Order: sequence, then C-alpha cells, then structure tokens
Amino acid sequence: MKLWGGRFRKAEDQIMEEFNSSLDIDRRLYFEDITGSIAHVNMLTACEILTEDEGQKILDGLKSILSDIEDGRLKVEGDYEDIHSFVEVNLIERIGEVGKKLHTGRSRNDQTAVDTRMYTRKKAREVIDVLVTLKESLKKTADENPVIMPGYTHLQRAQVITFKHHLMAYYEMVSRDIKRVENALENMDENPLGCGALAGTTHDINREMTTKELGFSKAKANMMDGVSDRDYLIELSSAFAVLMMHLSRLSEELILWSSQEFDFIEIDDAYSTGSSIMPQKKNPDAAELIRGKTGRVYGALMSLLTVMKGLPLTYNKDMQEEKEIFFPALDNTISCVKIMSHMIETLKVKEESMKRAVKKGFLNATELADYLVKQGVPFRDAHGIVGNIVIYCENNEKGIEDLTVEELKTFSSDIGDDIYDYIDYENILKKGTKVELL
Repeated sequence: MKLWGGRFRKAEDQIMEEFNSSLDIDRRLYFEDITGSIAHVNMLTACEILTEDEGQKILDGLKSILSDIEDGRLKVEGDYEDIHSFVEVNLIERIGEVGKKLHTGRSRNDQTAVDTRMYTRKKAREVIDVLVTLKESLKKTADENPVIMPGYTHLQRAQVITFKHHLMAYYEMVSRDIKRVENALENMDENPLGCGALAGTTHDINREMTTKELGFSKAKANMMDGVSDRDYLIELSSAFAVLMMHLSRLSEELILWSSQEFDFIEIDDAYSTGSSIMPQKKNPDAAELIRGKTGRVYGALMSLLTVMKGLPLTYNKDMQEEKEIFFPALDNTISCVKIMSHMIETLKVKEESMKRAVKKGFLNATELADYLVKQGVPFRDAHGIVGNIVIYCENNEKGIEDLTVEELKTFSSDIGDDIYDYIDYENILKKGTKVELL
C-alpha cells in the first residue's frame, strides 16, 4: 500500500519503486515518526477532529508498533516507500480502517520535516555530549603532563612550551565546536508540524499543542519555509566540518609525535594496528582514519549545499537525498570524537624525548634576543647577534645555555652573568605572559 496513487492510471514501475524508496536510509527515524504521530493524534483528538475512541485506538496502535520495533518483534524492512508508509500501513493492519485517519491535517512534507528535525536535534545533543567528554580527556591528559616540549612554526622548532599548553589549544577549539553546535540547535528549535504540504490545512488544528508536546520553543512562522527549510542540516554539517578539521589537525600531530623521528608520545595499543608483513610496526591507524574521514564530512557539506542550491519552494524530491548525505556525516563525526577521546585519555607522554628536542632546537634564542633588547640593543641588531650565536652553537654542537659567558661576550659585550637565569627553559616558562603555559 502507498500513501498516494488515486489519480494514477497504471502501477509504478518496479525499478522506480526501488529507486524512489528511502526506507533503508530513514528507518532510523522510526521513533521520531511515531512520536510525532502520537503528538499529532493527541492534538487532533483535543481539537475534536478525531473522537476520543478513534484517537485512543490510533494511539494504542502506534505505541504497540513502537514497542514491537524496540523489542525486535517488528523489523523495519519490506516493500515500503519510506518510514512513514511503513508505520501507517502497519497501523492500519493492526487497528483497521480507523488507522487511515492518522494522516488527517498533515502532509508527508511536514511529517518528514518534523521527523528529521527531531532526530537531528537528538543526535546534535549527542555530539555535544561526546565533545564535552573529549574536552575532559584533553584537560585530564594536559594536567597530568605539564612537561616542556618544543613549540613549532613551519614544522620547525620555534619556542619552548609545555605539552599541557599544546593540548589545551585543542581544548579551546573543541569549546568553540560545542558553541557552533549549540547555535545550530537554537536556530533549528522550530516545529514544522502543521505546515502541511506547503500552506497548512483547513482543519482547525492547534500547532501550539504539538509544539509543546514535541519540545520545540515555537512553531514555524512561515509554512512554506517550514517544509522546505534544511538550513539546520547545512549548519550542523558546517559545524561538523570545522570540528573534523580540528580532529584532523590533532590526528596529524599524534601521527608525527608517535613516529620514531619525533618519539614524543606512544599511542595505546588499543588504538593502533600492526603490519601484515613487518612485525615491528605499530601504526597510528585510529588517528589516520580520523584524518581520512574528515574528507567525507567535508563532502557532505558540499553535497547538501549542492542539492539545495537550485530548488524552488517548497518541497522537491531532491530533498530526500538530505538524509543519505547527512546521516553518515553525523555518524562519522560522533565516532571520530569518541575515538579521539580514548586516544588522548590513554596517551603515554615521553618527557625525556621532549626535553632532548627542546635542547637541540635552540628554543631559548628568542629569549636571548629579548634579553639584549632589555640591555638597550635594538631588536633588529639583537636578532642578528643571536643568529650568529646559533651558527656558532651548530658548528660546535652546543646549546646556547652550554656556552660560557666569555663565549657569549664575543658576540655582544651587553651579555652579563645573569644571562643563564634568563635563558633557562624552566624559567622561560615562568616569566612574563608565559606563566599561563604552566
């Protein structure tokens, strides 16, 4: 049974039926579809569009379908056009002709709009939950590892920082990611149920009632916008794209840091894999997969924008593609955040390796230049003096802090005995604005 067909003279081609069906994609909306229908029936009964008896029979039928799906007695499968037809056909089979009154005063256009919006709202909140967990993992691992390490620009050692401060940069990124998802949730908090196909219904319905029951802050003001608005999917996909960019950047650092060339960290065995031919290998596959899946989330954003960019108001079948595009991006985003949380939580930080990298990187050169400036040397001259000192250190395989005062004075007479306190790495982290690095 289809939810349409009265004006057609011939049956739909079998190939077209398969091409048109979205049940494989929107089967996950069963809870929202039934919940939305329950709210709709409650409203129809309160408005006396359905009798109390009719409303109760439909409600009982809907609740039995939901119970059977969740208990595994009813599989969401079969020759149905979508989740809406699956639920309605099963309802009619269970309670008879009165089940055909379920769809009174609504269209599949507002029905699918409310289903998708409710499901997306629920899953967006889940995204926030896993992001909060990731923040906690970053903070915990950062607090446990306030060790010095090189900070980089151009992937070259630049200045001394702490591993804690480095991780906390991602903490700030994730904080912004949460705000972006929260903003999308606020923007989408409108109920499209009652908008009908595009212009409402002549039935005297109560949209405020369904809005309250379904947990929206208000009803959609414009009915044409109500059934055609997919901005929230695009906005969330944009937020996910930025989020995944952050995860990909962190993944790249974990991959580099876990290599033998850096040897700064060890990723836990639980999030690594081996080689089928090289027994010694331990590959950072979890981080690499996150880095790879980022492209899929980017693709979802561009696909949604492309689907929507040329559509006239209101509903067009192109919009059925939204779920097939958005749902995998949503799933990938959630799984990647979860995996990253576990990886960060179980990292082993190699403090001595990081300290050796700091010593080899002349990461106190900027502070030496600042010291000279405090002695009255123009910064540009100080920059050149320290550059010459670095060349001398490279030629003699020494760190700046290893040079004697006499050696340093050959480059500038303004260097005094107090220089060592100034270029000590631990002191560098404690001075001035860098106190926050600890």
